[in-house]
Amino acid sequence: MKSIFKAFQLGLQKTKTTLVRRIHGIFSGVQSWDEDCYEDLEAALIGTDLGVEVSTELVDDIRARYERGEIQTTEDIMKVGHEMVAGILDAGSVPPLNLATDGPTVILMVGVNGSGKTTTAAKLAHMFKQEGKKVLLGAADTFRAAGTEQLRIWAERIDCEVVAGTQGGDAAAVAYDVVQAACNRNMDIALIDTAGRQHTRRNLMAELEKMRRTMGKAMPGAPHEVWLTVDASTGTNALIQAREFGKIFAITGLILTKLDGTGKGGVVVAIRRELGHPVRFVGLGEETDDLQPFDADMFARALFE
Repeated sequence: MKSIFKAFQLGLQKTKTTLVRRIHGIFSGVQSWDEDCYEDLEAALIGTDLGVEVSTELVDDIRARYERGEIQTTEDIMKVGHEMVAGILDAGSVPPLNLATDGPTVILMVGVNGSGKTTTAAKLAHMFKQEGKKVLLGAADTFRAAGTEQLRIWAERIDCEVVAGTQGGDAAAVAYDVVQAACNRNMDIALIDTAGRQHTRRNLMAELEKMRRTMGKAMPGAPHEVWLTVDASTGTNALIQAREFGKIFAITGLILTKLDGTGKGGVVVAIRRELGHPVRFVGLGEETDDLQPFDADMFARALFE
């Protein structure tokens, strides 16, 4: 099994390759760094979706250090980038999980269509089972028959119990049943998958609020965590989704999926800087073990070292 850091390196390879090539192309053979260099550098950073604010701040810092004679090479630039990104993501500022003190911890998975919620829910279930926890999966995506079937297939693959409703049924009722079943079966974790929904569809967002109220009736305090899955390959759109979902629903953490297939991995930094939502996990590949707990320093190292 590859190390966690190796997983981050492989997952961020496309983003890093894009960034490193552009930085070397900008500064190689340049006798003196000028404003054209800095403008090109800022464009390169924005191209990885670090965000305008972070990119501008990083370029300003690099310019100031260069003028003070503290840095001279592209390797120096990468070190400064590592330092700043790690500082923004700062793992020490991430709050611990809100685990239930009595009964199962209920985790609600939300996100737009195609963000990878169902696969991520299954991978999370596998991870928690590896930690020795009893996990129940809930299929509250009543819009897609394929969504429920996909979760059932995953549940069989990872040997995990699942509670599902019928297509077209009341998603809130399914969520209620999942929480009750988790309590009755003495589960440690209940992971509830939901239908993908665009944040612009108010009726679907209202359904999530109904689910939250219904789960609270089945178990006071539920859901204990609400995790938004966002597809990292959508770049800035992932930031927009996180911003809009957060206006309507209390998000307690983010899961960045498909990070391995994009050159826009910097969006993790932009989301953290603007919204402050803790990034809980990142998807770094297709295998069951490729969902990794987020580590700020490992992310920064893999991106800039």
